[in-house]
Amino acid sequence: MSVPKKDIEPEVDIGEDDDEPTLPPADETDVKDSGEQGKDSLAVGRDVILHHAKHAPSRPGVYRMIDAHGDVLYVGKAKNIRNRVRAYARPAGLDTRIQRMIAATRALEFVVTRTETEALLLEANLIKRLRPRFNVLLRDDKSFPYILITSDHWAPQILKHRGARTRPGRYYGPFASVWAVNRTINALQRAFLLRSCSDPFFESRTRQCLLHQIKRCSAPCTREIDFGEYAALVREANDFLSGRSKAVKDELAGEMEKASTALDFERAAIYRDRLAALSAIQAHQGVNPRGVEEADVFALHQQGGFACVEVFFFRTGQNWGNRAYFPRADRSISPGEILSAFLAQFYDDKPSPLLILISHDIEDRALLADALGTKNGHKIEIVVPRRGEKKDLIERALANAREALGRKLAETSSQQRLLRQLAETFGLPRVPRRIEVYDNSHIQGSNAVGAMIVAGAEGFRKREYRKFNIRSADLNPGDDFAMMREVLTRRFKRLLAEAAPLPVQIAGETVTPIVLPSPEMDDAHDESPWPDLVLIDGGQGQLNVAREVLAQLGVEIPLAAIAKGPDRDAGRETFFVPGRDSFKLPPRDPVLYLVERLRDEAHRFAVGSHRARRMRDLREAGLQEITGIGPARKRALLHHFGTLKAIERAAVTDLMQVDGISAETARRIYEFFHEETA
Repeated sequence: MSVPKKDIEPEVDIGEDDDEPTLPPADETDVKDSGEQGKDSLAVGRDVILHHAKHAPSRPGVYRMIDAHGDVLYVGKAKNIRNRVRAYARPAGLDTRIQRMIAATRALEFVVTRTETEALLLEANLIKRLRPRFNVLLRDDKSFPYILITSDHWAPQILKHRGARTRPGRYYGPFASVWAVNRTINALQRAFLLRSCSDPFFESRTRQCLLHQIKRCSAPCTREIDFGEYAALVREANDFLSGRSKAVKDELAGEMEKASTALDFERAAIYRDRLAALSAIQAHQGVNPRGVEEADVFALHQQGGFACVEVFFFRTGQNWGNRAYFPRADRSISPGEILSAFLAQFYDDKPSPLLILISHDIEDRALLADALGTKNGHKIEIVVPRRGEKKDLIERALANAREALGRKLAETSSQQRLLRQLAETFGLPRVPRRIEVYDNSHIQGSNAVGAMIVAGAEGFRKREYRKFNIRSADLNPGDDFAMMREVLTRRFKRLLAEAAPLPVQIAGETVTPIVLPSPEMDDAHDESPWPDLVLIDGGQGQLNVAREVLAQLGVEIPLAAIAKGPDRDAGRETFFVPGRDSFKLPPRDPVLYLVERLRDEAHRFAVGSHRARRMRDLREAGLQEITGIGPARKRALLHHFGTLKAIERAAVTDLMQVDGISAETARRIYEFFHEETA
């Protein structure tokens, strides 16, 4: 049976009725786990749950617990929703985490599914989308890179691939990192001489490129190899990546022996180098188990209230790398519960192998295996190995998990010390958990882009970065103050609209004054979208603009600005904080280094966003935007280099090799692509 991946909602039953009991205002029912107010909140939460349980369906499905502000607190699955929800209203036997969740609950929603298997898949999908506070959350959810050997061209291309598999060809992976993919592709190019260039570049070649000169491509573009020979190379590469590496190596060794016997030592050397490249791939893979053809290995280690899940990938009998994850979970949750929730979310948007090895048993192991098998269309086995080679793999993964968590705890401790020093330096009321940094990038006002990066105790949160294409048509070109005003206004108006719990009227507009959370508030506020510090790349003028914007919106958040030093020298920056004189930090101050890293990351993201927008406009307008470039020279440039990106990367001397491009024109082209951005 095929199960839809995203919205498995054959029937929906919303547990909210017009006769719902009247509840106290949100500010009178804040969650407290001690004192009379905490007891009242817990009683109110139980009443809400009992009321909704009366109307809950007695069927498989998913339930959502919602707080007074409409935020989802928890997503759970059940074979019988009504029985599961009623269990939360028991007077005793619930741990502190569950009591806090019940005390905050003000509504429930139900989604009925056909089977418990569908409920499990839907639960994992909703957790990843809604990120409820009381669920185990998979923090890092980057897609994995694959190797793709295409099949839509007479000379197939080998390349790195991420995302949807829409292009025809054979995909191999997942690999744990881009570094592992790049290293493997480089070795495969030496072994099989497959091209890696794009199709437009391939079609425009009239002579061999550098890769052919360094013996990493057979140059099918200039017919240095015929179709049959190239197809044989492609077949060998597919065989090697499909697990038939021994047969491929034996065949190459045989050909090398034949060439050597025939005294064709040059050809024998080619086979020797190809064999060496294949051996290099396997030598860098570490442990290659004999009895495990295809499997993922998951090992969990807990320490100091944190958890680390180490994942190893084995495909075609080869180790394709490992990656450490640090899921967000309450310290009271058992390893089996964490691993169960982690696996469901991990495979929500990824294919699963035939075998999954885990370090701790999980309660719904059979159900999860059935759900993944239904989703992938083949039987999947989830095993807790007790002995032998598979147990050794788990032990190795556990050792890596312990080491990774140890490094993470050390880094977190160091980062926390830096953040405490940052709070002291800038006079913040609490150690910042979320820092937002803003910067603009443009060239004389064109293609203006504002950028926001986010950082916290765990480092940069790249999934939360945002870019703002400047929209105001009446801005003077290069007006950084007006650009910053637009960016901050759009950012905090949207934040007010999405996250404001207590709307009020200010200047005829519904907004919410924000008060910084107190240091006593619990760890749930790590996920708050409100920053504890807004850092502006600029001087006193940019800081004044930020103060005006936040004051108009009724938002109270600590601000600071960092101005570049004389001659833009790092280490000589000037800092501006409201209510204080400007100041500098000692050149070796750790806080200075931290703020410089934040500023540089914001600048990198802003400049990158600006260049991407500029290149998009350039593609739409054409190379004729460059002075001295008409249709004829445009055709000559594209014929010579193949792509616009290749033209952008070309040096002046390379540009001068194109027919019709003089030294002066080459200089203008180069400066157009490399002009300094603000």
